[in-house]
Order: sequence, then C-alpha cells, then structure tokens
Amino acid sequence: MVLPPTISFSQGSKRLPQLAVACLLLAGVCCAPAQSTYTPYTFTTLAGDADNGQGANDGTGSQAQFYYPSGVAVDTAGNVYVADRFNNTIREITAGGVVTTLAGSAGIQGSTDGTGSNAQFFSPSGVAVDQAGNVYVADQGNCTIRVVAPGGVVTTLAGQAGSQGTNDGTASQAQFNYPYSVAVDGAGNVYVADTSNHTIRKVTPGGVVTTLAGLAGNQGSADGTGSDARFSYPFGVAVDGAGNVFVADTYNDTIREVTPDGVVTTLAGQAGYSGSADGTGTDAQFENPFGVALDSAGNIYVGDFYNNTIRMVAPDGEVTTLAGLADNGGSGSADGTGSDARFDSPEGVAVDIAGNVYVGDVYNNTIRQGWSATAPPQNLIFYHAIFSSQGFVSTLIGPAGSNAVISASSDLQTWTPIITNSLPSGITTFIDSLSPNSPARFYRATLLP
Repeated sequence: MVLPPTISFSQGSKRLPQLAVACLLLAGVCCAPAQSTYTPYTFTTLAGDADNGQGANDGTGSQAQFYYPSGVAVDTAGNVYVADRFNNTIREITAGGVVTTLAGSAGIQGSTDGTGSNAQFFSPSGVAVDQAGNVYVADQGNCTIRVVAPGGVVTTLAGQAGSQGTNDGTASQAQFNYPYSVAVDGAGNVYVADTSNHTIRKVTPGGVVTTLAGLAGNQGSADGTGSDARFSYPFGVAVDGAGNVFVADTYNDTIREVTPDGVVTTLAGQAGYSGSADGTGTDAQFENPFGVALDSAGNIYVGDFYNNTIRMVAPDGEVTTLAGLADNGGSGSADGTGSDARFDSPEGVAVDIAGNVYVGDVYNNTIRQGWSATAPPQNLIFYHAIFSSQGFVSTLIGPAGSNAVISASSDLQTWTPIITNSLPSGITTFIDSLSPNSPARFYRATLLP
C-alpha cells in the first residue's frame, strides 16, 4: 500500500519547531479505528518459553525467562513492562522481544528504594506506565505503591512496607491491604485495586490516598456510590481519558465501572454466576477475571483467568471471546488464532496504540502478543516524531509481522527509499541521520506486500 504523498512529515529549517507533530496517521485518522464486529485474535509468544519453565534470565524471545509474570503495561514506543512477581523484579521487553531487568534483583525480596538491582520488591503484581515512561507498581507483598523512573530509580509513592491497613492519608501515612494492580491517568493520578480491602483507591501525584469506591472490610457486589458500593476481591483496574475506572471484580465474576465521582455500575457479567458465555451485560459470564485494559475506542480487554481466555467488552457491554478455549479440559501454551490459541491462567493484559494486545500468561511464564486475525491494522503511523541533532526520529506503527519502506523527498515528486524496517510486533523506531543536512525533507511509508 503506497501512502498518499500529500500526507507526510516535512522538515525545514524554519517551517517546523524542534518538537514536531506528536501523532499523525498517514491514512487520515490518529489511532486504530474501532471495529463494529470483533473477530478472533492471533496470538504469538513475545518472550519466554513455556517449555523452559520458570527462571530469571534476560535475553531475546524464548531465551528470556519469567517466574509468574502477572502484570503487563505498554508504552507508546511499544516497550512492555512486566511485574515478574515471584522473581521480585520489574522487567522490560522491547518491541523486538529483548528482555532486561529494569529494577529489583531476582530471588531477593524486600522493600528497599534504590536504583536497578539495589531496589527490592516483594511480589510485585501489577504495573502501569505514564507518558513520561515512569512505571507504577502494585508491590503486593509490601502493601505499597512504588514508582520506577526511566533510569530504574525506585521510590515509594504511598503506603508503608509491612503495614497493611485501610487508612487514607499521604505517602507513608496511607495503608493498603495487598493491592494487586494499578492504572495511571494523563494527570498522573494512580488508581489501585486494593484487593483485600475490597476497595478502589486513588493516589495523587503527591501521594495523597483516598478511597474512591467500596468500603474496607465489607465484601459484596452492590452497585452504588462511594462507600455504598461493594466489591469482592477486585484484582484489575484500568482508567480512560475521562477518569472512569474499569474494574475486574474477580470474585464476583464481573466487570465494573467507577465514575470519577465514585458511582459504581456493573458493565458485564452477573455476580454469583461464573461461566464462559459470551453475550451482553448480565448474559455474559466470566470465571475469575483478573486483568483489564482499554483501547482508544473504549473496548475493555480481559484476562479471564480460569477460562484461559482473552475476552473483550465493548462499550455497550457486549462480551466476545478473542482467543483461547474455555472448558477445554485443561490449559496449554499454543500460539494460534481464536480457539486454537491456548493460555494457562492469563492475568494481566495491556493494549498499545496500534491495537496489539499483550498478556501475562502466568503459569506458562510467558508474555503473549495478539492482534486481530482477519482485520489487522492497515495504516502506518508516524508517532512521537521529533527532529533532533541525530536527525528525524520517529516510531513507526503498522501491521505486526510486516515490513515497511520509509522514503524521503525534497519536492514531493521524487521519493528515495532510505530505510526498510521490519515490524515484528507492529512497532519499530528509525532515525534518518541525513535530515540535519537537508534544507527540506518529507517522509512517507510504504507497506510491503
């Protein structure tokens, strides 16, 4: 697919600022469009190897090892962050599948703040990443919320290690009770599934903790506002751009929604009725849903733990199964499309701006990646493009597993191929080192067949 030459990036010494366009979709819209009919997803293994079992090795693809990777998050460049729970570490995976340890030291549990391997965690279970690349961690065993800066510097945002409780307050004055997952909004507020308190908490960038919904110590399934609402061991949270929080209410087998004012409703599933049925609202069934993630269209992706499936909840509450096979007499680790794919107790899920879905497949000790099987994204996106001393630097997003040629032109008439990039996971970064020496330069991308 040759993209229209009239829709392209340009560089000129006086026509563009130092920081250029933040997001431009060459086919005309900013993000992958919502689908009206959802189709099965194809899943492959991005990192780890189910046959190799648990471990802590860094490496590429199947050379890497994990030990119960429960939480996943993805940034705008396609880097995946993993709460490697029983290794007590936070791992990072590039779009090309290269795994490194960002913070913590495998086999050593603790609560120490510090940099890289000098920091310590105790069963970190959930992660979220903000636009600046800060990774927020639900450090479950320590009952704290931690932050990992891009250089691997770990600090404690809220809670006090070893002090479980229900107190609202600031920083170490606040208490949590085995928080399992976190989500972060555009303003830096962190939302917490405070699992054993049966509550949803909010932490401001300054570390001020309040209870958004639920009543600590009171387990139930009631919709309502604030402390009148009830949850039963909520394990997963996600937040949209308007501040609405979506909850995997695990022991209720439901997906709940909490408005910024704390009004709680049930979006899908019915408390007390576990199963695997697709359907809308209360006609749908889950069995211990753990992780939730949101795409730009408001669709919710769910790691349905005991069903060994990945589900999707549309904004109107319609639930479909994207991959895996419930009630199949056992779990597995097979890559494949739709019901041919197999998982072993998937927990955390994340979705990137191109619509790729990432899954912490905990008992397989792998990170899986999926995309729509019959309708893969056909657009190419230049994302976070900047002009620096190195040249034109941009992230290119397109169909996973494809190849793209980036061409340059000075007149929009003659195009010269400058780079061919593969997109193994749908995302790659490239640099045009010649652009600083050119008075004007335009770019376009061509998707190879």
